[in-house]
Amino acid sequence: MTSRERPIGVFDSGIGGLTVVKALRGLLPNERIFYLGDTARVPYGGKSAATVERYSLEIAAMLLEEHCKAIVVACNTASALALSRLEEMSPVPITGVIRPGAAAAVAATRNGHIGVIGTRATIKSG
Repeated sequence: MTSRERPIGVFDSGIGGLTVVKALRGLLPNERIFYLGDTARVPYGGKSAATVERYSLEIAAMLLEEHCKAIVVACNTASALALSRLEEMSPVPITGVIRPGAAAAVAATRNGHIGVIGTRATIKSG
């Protein structure tokens, strides 16, 4: 399978990550996207860091089995609690949504200040 044929994997704890898929489709209209929404175990916000990490590693493994050439962690909680571990284990590029989202929000303001709403786990992550 060529890189062109391989999809970009996107996952979230539910269906909110579909907004990320929509944005990716707008930016990269010729790319295939494989979306996985973990609606069986949603929400992740009240789960322990170890549990969120385990779920995230399981999902990343599934996406790698689907030959994804990159993975986007569209779940803020998983980005906050599991991104570094995912980056360590993955043979493909992995990106979360917190840093790019925060950077875009700050760039859109006049004063460079933003408010953040998130799960306890996401907010506690810093």
